[in-house]
Amino acid sequence: MRYSCTLELALPRDKVIALFDDPDNLAKWQEGLVSFEPLSGTPGEPGAKSRLTYKMGKRTVVMTETVTERNLPETFSGTYEADGVWNGVANRFTALDGDRTRWDMDCEFQGKGLMRVMMVLFPGMFRKQTAKMMQSFKDFAESE
Repeated sequence: MRYSCTLELALPRDKVIALFDDPDNLAKWQEGLVSFEPLSGTPGEPGAKSRLTYKMGKRTVVMTETVTERNLPETFSGTYEADGVWNGVANRFTALDGDRTRWDMDCEFQGKGLMRVMMVLFPGMFRKQTAKMMQSFKDFAESE
């Protein structure tokens, strides 16, 4: 399953990137994030792996992030793996007139078992969650 989401921020691109690229900010906009732990490589650089732990209701979800591309301020991409799901994410940041920035996110999901069924039956749920996360970042960034 593939889809894209776009969001415009009322901030210059350099400010957006500074906030987006700082791991200390993750918990300020990623709902349920409990911890971000570098596992290998230089954090934020291609090939680096990190463990992200989320509390979602009564469930704990652990994901492994692998950075696949870092060409900031233009692009940042990675993969996120958890039980039964693989997610590839490509972020693009475009400077717009008037100190605004457009953030485009291309997502690809692959799943096994129940997650695969969820993707087929409820694809809008994934897009909605991505849009919600992007809006959380916008709200955080524009309040800084």
